[in-house]
Amino acid sequence: MKKTLATALTVAGSDSGAGAGVQADLLTFAARGVWGTTVLTALTAQNPDRVSGILPVPANFLKAQLDAVVSAFPIAAMKTGMLGDLAAIEAIVRFHKRHPSIKLVVDPVMVATSGAKLFSAGTAMDALTKKLIPRATLVTPNLDEAAILLGQSAGTVSAGTVETALELFHKFGVPVLLKGGHGSGTKISDILVEFNGDVSIFTHRRLKDINTHGSGCTLSAAITAELSKGKPLRDSVQEAIEYLQAAMKHSAKTPAGNFIAHLQKCGKD
Repeated sequence: MKKTLATALTVAGSDSGAGAGVQADLLTFAARGVWGTTVLTALTAQNPDRVSGILPVPANFLKAQLDAVVSAFPIAAMKTGMLGDLAAIEAIVRFHKRHPSIKLVVDPVMVATSGAKLFSAGTAMDALTKKLIPRATLVTPNLDEAAILLGQSAGTVSAGTVETALELFHKFGVPVLLKGGHGSGTKISDILVEFNGDVSIFTHRRLKDINTHGSGCTLSAAITAELSKGKPLRDSVQEAIEYLQAAMKHSAKTPAGNFIAHLQKCGKD
């Protein structure tokens, strides 16, 4: 008898190059063995090198997507990626208030790897930090996003800084995974602070000869997938990191470069 798949939801923008955004999230959900559902916040015209256009989805249609999904699927966990503006954030906050049992992973996407700005500041930032992130099961900033969330300039947070992860945890009152991939050196350390304040450090080697476009989306989606199966937070993070590392090590070769290989057989050393 076939087992019933857990259902996960991604609320994010599309990526026409398919390496990040909703496309990467769906591939990750499939690879992790869960049923993936989607709510689009924006259409983007982009490839791994640049974002040339963004078309936001109106908040009323974002709500319609959320309502359509939840009316048919028992969503166990959801993630947010590119949100873009105040209206989108408020729509998601209202949705989660109606469905507070859904585990929520907030990936605070602000700037694309190419440097394109994906998030409006001002009131949208206030809503993100004061309304959405405090509802999260986990927030997953990279080093630049961590700096911005702490009111600092991008580039001011060093990799492997437990103090920064703890500062984020105490500021928002929710678990934090501070990702170290934007740092330098041959080793990457991702730092998890859980609800009880326990700190775990996941260290792995930096891989070469792969385009890391979409790695943050993939990691947060993999965590969401594991949470949707009912796994504890730390186990979900560890398995997601291992999945991302394997999918990068056994990368997919395309005419545009080597990218994360979601659905290829990913072996481990």
